[in-house]
Amino acid sequence: MDTEAVRSFVRAAELGQLQHAANELGVTQQAVSKRIAALERELQVRLFTRTARGVELTIDGQAFLPHARSIVTGVERAITAIRPGSRALRIDVLGLRSAQAVVLHDYWRSHPETDLDVVTLKVNDPRVAVAAVEAGEIDASFRTVTDPATLPRDVHMIHAFDSPLELLVGPRHPLASARTLTPPQLRRHRIWVPGIAAGSEWSEFYDQLATEFDLRIDAAGPHFGDEVLLDTLADSADVATLVGARDRYIWPTNHDLRRIPIVNPTIAYPLSLVLPRTPHPGLRAIIDHFGSLTPLPEATWRPSWATTRR
Repeated sequence: MDTEAVRSFVRAAELGQLQHAANELGVTQQAVSKRIAALERELQVRLFTRTARGVELTIDGQAFLPHARSIVTGVERAITAIRPGSRALRIDVLGLRSAQAVVLHDYWRSHPETDLDVVTLKVNDPRVAVAAVEAGEIDASFRTVTDPATLPRDVHMIHAFDSPLELLVGPRHPLASARTLTPPQLRRHRIWVPGIAAGSEWSEFYDQLATEFDLRIDAAGPHFGDEVLLDTLADSADVATLVGARDRYIWPTNHDLRRIPIVNPTIAYPLSLVLPRTPHPGLRAIIDHFGSLTPLPEATWRPSWATTRR
């Protein structure tokens, strides 16, 4: 099996577009397409379906992806074992448009000499990410284990930074014209956050948030992706959602969506970093960068498990 074809498949699956995968791999889109086509012929299944927005995994593709990741990881570890010097600093983020990725990109732009590899494990259970850190497959992960006592002995967790939340609504929503909003003003409005995974850190966050401010958090239905969520908001007069102030979203101009800061208090999602007790030497400068971010107002709400210790 051609490992470069497997690598191309993994990156295309994670990024959702062949061109983006080609850009990362330093080859042409045609080359990526040919590699994946050859892999499909060898496996005798279709791994992707093509859509107007890129590519989506088939059922067979979904089944093959975790094993393909293992193949790529195994090859990379084998090469690292004989290559002089250390590999790139590998950090797991929840998504390439998430606040974590944005902050890492800001750091890298100021320090382009940093050999940085940003990856997305795409798992809801933080224990999977912790296991990857413990095994040395990644050097750090933006995950929160709400009970740090359950962490393995060789892994610990630090506070990275707080992500203030904003309300995202369509132009017909009754709150669309507000410049800022307070948590009490959100009461009785439907805040749709689809696909909250039971037992995940964000499940605990939204449970506490709803209880603290008597909010209507609706987690009904699977999460079909940001595009579906944004389309729904644009067409709705009563649905809103919460997004991080640094999270990047792209929507058509005719959606006319509004991002409205929440104040008095600011609602903050605390982002943690899981890392080994003996961390990669490149992590220290990035952690210091987190400390240089603009602090949030004194009037800020955080969940009970939040910590500000580094």
